Amino acid sequence: MDLEQPPSAAAQVIVAIIPIVGIVMGSVVVFFYLLWNHKRKVLLIKAGQYTRPRFDLLSFSLLTGLLLSSVGSGLTVFLAIARGVNYGLLGGIIPLAIGVGLLVYYGIKRGDRSS
Repeated sequence: MDLEQPPSAAAQVIVAIIPIVGIVMGSVVVFFYLLWNHKRKVLLIKAGQYTRPRFDLLSFSLLTGLLLSSVGSGLTVFLAIARGVNYGLLGGIIPLAIGVGLLVYYGIKRGDRSS
């Protein structure tokens, strides 16, 4: 097999269709999950057995802030070393800033709870 020959038209079509089929199938799965989850909630509400799930915003902001800060600082350092200071550095600074903002929010709200 000679590597300098271009791939056949059939191979190009198949390679182009695979991501489209994957996205469509993933969308179908998400659609039916949302539909069945909605129907389940409606039936639970009609039966009087539905309890609203609690969402702990402080734990979420702490976890998300730590993850974004660590990913952002790692990306910032890597991009600064690899490419120097340019607009590409924003790929690390943006998640770093969001993570720091979430950690500041966590610190402020946690301080409000303790008083």
